[in-house]
Amino acid sequence: MENELALLWEVSATEFVFVTLILAGGAAFMTGRAAARGWMPKWQLVVYMVLLAAATRFIHFALFSGSLLSLYYYAIDLIALLAIGFVGMRITRAKQMATQYRFAYDRSGPFNWKRR
Repeated sequence: MENELALLWEVSATEFVFVTLILAGGAAFMTGRAAARGWMPKWQLVVYMVLLAAATRFIHFALFSGSLLSLYYYAIDLIALLAIGFVGMRITRAKQMATQYRFAYDRSGPFNWKRR
């Protein structure tokens, strides 16, 4: 199975899951939450994820003998981190809208809110 999905990871699937999804994904989720709590625009979260993806590529390079300057694998890491970061931002924003503006909005699911 290691070579079947080699388009997603460079060295091994466990390395991709551990570094990109668990370590950097946790940081991306927390960054998305912080961006939502600070009422930052979405483009600012994208800037943070670009930097986090570069740090993730460095960890792949330094610890697991991955390539440092691979644009393809950088894009894979960036897409995964953007998705996780925006999920964290949206969950926090839905909670904010339902709690801070309780008079106007109700929460409708983990990602959305609706007008009362």
